[in-house]
Amino acid sequence: MSTGPTHAMSGLAAWAAVTALADQHLIGQLSPKTWVVGATLASGAALLPDIDHPKSTVASTFGSLSRGVSAMFSGISGFLYRLTRTKHDSDREGTHRGFTHTVVFAVLAGLITTAIVQSTSSIAIGVLMFTFAGLAVRGIMHTWNPRRDALLITVASLALTVACWAWTGDQGTEAAALGVAVILGCVMHFLGDAITEQGCPMLWPIPLDGQTWYPVAPPKTMRMRTGGKVEMVLVGPALTIVAVVLGAVVLYRVGAAPWIATLDLPPEIMKWLTPRP
Repeated sequence: MSTGPTHAMSGLAAWAAVTALADQHLIGQLSPKTWVVGATLASGAALLPDIDHPKSTVASTFGSLSRGVSAMFSGISGFLYRLTRTKHDSDREGTHRGFTHTVVFAVLAGLITTAIVQSTSSIAIGVLMFTFAGLAVRGIMHTWNPRRDALLITVASLALTVACWAWTGDQGTEAAALGVAVILGCVMHFLGDAITEQGCPMLWPIPLDGQTWYPVAPPKTMRMRTGGKVEMVLVGPALTIVAVVLGAVVLYRVGAAPWIATLDLPPEIMKWLTPRP
């Protein structure tokens, strides 16, 4: 898999790119609160698929609670792998890089997120943001000692959630947009795993080459080593730049970063920054 920071930045970059480049009628008239919450959900969701591995970094996000959830998903993933594998699939347990690494899981996660936001109060949105903020923080700070930092991550997640509410105020949120954010984050995780040596069975249960758990991956010459120079020097920094630049663009368009207008930017850039009617 890619490292935690790369996964988290890929989710944020995807959310920033989609909201910056998509037609506003397609993505909806995003409020600043929707964009910030969506950015948090996308970043955290880019770590979410690894919840199927009890020894993964994100499984330790909230201590024994998240490890228990991880064990549950690991069991579900292994059961589905054994139930649907063919004789051409590899002889493995399937408890990791199984169900939670499929587009089916991503869509379900997005639909559940949308349903929660639509049918519950703003408290539920806060809980969602708190949870996904924890995953994002855990992913970015993946070298912390997992036995000591669960409380620290919990405090950091709570601080981020409170800061978002204080900054954006009592604004509405677009439920469908938040569901899209979760789907984007998960899919970016799949793509990040796919370009590593093992590949990712993201297209399950579609049979490919006789395998329902076919590990989608580019040619070996195009794959990268986890934590290698390509990821740490090229891919990671590039995703961070994209996330920051396009994130600033969207925040300006939704009125949350008016200070950008004070910068001495060329008229062509300001015209591009101005939202289309």
